[in-house]
Amino acid sequence: MELYRLAPGLEISRIVTGLWQIADLERDGRTLDHDRAVAAMGPYVDAGLTTFDMADHYGSAERIAGDFRRGHGGELRLLTKWVPQPGPVTSVQVREAVERALERLGVPALDLLQFHAWSYSDPAYLDGLFHLQELRDEGLIRHIGLTNFDTAHLRMVLETGIEVVSNQVCFSLLDRRPLAGMLDLCREQGVGLLVYGTLAGGFLTDRYLGAAAPQRDSLETWSQMKYARFLEAAGGWHKLQQLLEVLARVAERHQASIANVACRWALQHSGVAAVIVGARLGVSDHVEENLRILELDLDEPSLAEIAAAAEGLDPIPGDCGDEYRRPPFLTASGDLSHHFAGMPAPYETRALTPGRTIALSGTIWEELAGFSRAVRDGRRISVSGTTATHRDRVVGGSDSSAQTHFVIDKLEGAIRSLGGTLEDVVRTRIYVPESGDWEAVARAHGERFRQIQPANTLIRAELVGDEYLVEMEAEALVTER
Repeated sequence: MELYRLAPGLEISRIVTGLWQIADLERDGRTLDHDRAVAAMGPYVDAGLTTFDMADHYGSAERIAGDFRRGHGGELRLLTKWVPQPGPVTSVQVREAVERALERLGVPALDLLQFHAWSYSDPAYLDGLFHLQELRDEGLIRHIGLTNFDTAHLRMVLETGIEVVSNQVCFSLLDRRPLAGMLDLCREQGVGLLVYGTLAGGFLTDRYLGAAAPQRDSLETWSQMKYARFLEAAGGWHKLQQLLEVLARVAERHQASIANVACRWALQHSGVAAVIVGARLGVSDHVEENLRILELDLDEPSLAEIAAAAEGLDPIPGDCGDEYRRPPFLTASGDLSHHFAGMPAPYETRALTPGRTIALSGTIWEELAGFSRAVRDGRRISVSGTTATHRDRVVGGSDSSAQTHFVIDKLEGAIRSLGGTLEDVVRTRIYVPESGDWEAVARAHGERFRQIQPANTLIRAELVGDEYLVEMEAEALVTER
């Protein structure tokens, strides 16, 4: 069986069985036959597919996997996730989440705990990662992974010194965002990319070749509802059919299925550690179909033919994971309402006088020098000079681009706390102590403000603290909404 060394002591199947559909099978008050679901894991393990992916919010997935492990033993790899609600993340919350997963899975330490952040403009997610690293050092977690992080923030986390071994993102012929930089970063940093959505909710299978477009109200699973939105963003049903016709020709030459080809295409990219293929435990299994993915080897002519067909699709907007953070929300519901009730402000705010409110990020400098992170007076928000400081840490290490992205996150958090958005920014000023850093800083600014295009000035100036590679301030004019 083909394995991938994700980290020291952690080898996983190249085909990972995903258990997210357990939540779908249990929605709307439905009851899943627990014992039948536990038994349904057996054929996967017997075939050598010994790695399963789950999460704290995938219904009873962790308990099913834990009960199978208790009865089966053997070499299992159980990868799970923690997806906290937006807002502050305390050490107590983190420990409770880890201990809950340990109890459900019946293990002394988690093989891999993958962490999701809803908003980069709220630095609380970094607190969560720092606390997870402490529990890893304590021995309750063997390895830390991320899920749905974009390229800039994966780099930021790594440069900050948080040791993550994987990032789990969507990657398919419909959604090729990882090719824009994520895979390069993963190869450069030795991070394994765990990819899901390779079958796009089943749309990239023989079942839909030549079929009429389904009506949205006829879609039965959350997965289908979600990837129907991806399909719309990629150009619609006609473009899907053009792609499926090419995949069918390639599949016929290789005596395989369209699903096999779609999965193998993703798996053959350097930097992809594994493809996660969902299972509806106790309802249907695809063990033999999944094994054929590992037997397939797409040759260069086939890859070129597939690439040409995929170029006919419209690109999915943004970077990896953006579907969970900004419109268009490519989720089952089309928004985030089924994930959480609301997004709290990142920073404390305080009204000083009628019409004037301040935001405080809590750094030591604000109290020491007597200033606020930002002030709102009427429609105008002024944000102080901001460095890559979070509590007593510098975020982004010695990477000027990573520091810049965190600075912009803080600017956005301050503006959001005062009722504005990053799109309201009309002016930025950047200060760099070293001339050699100007281009990396400017490019990071360009990534975040390209569609906004505020007035901007970049100045070389000495900063207070040798560890700081960039400082930035901003002005925003809140538009009526």
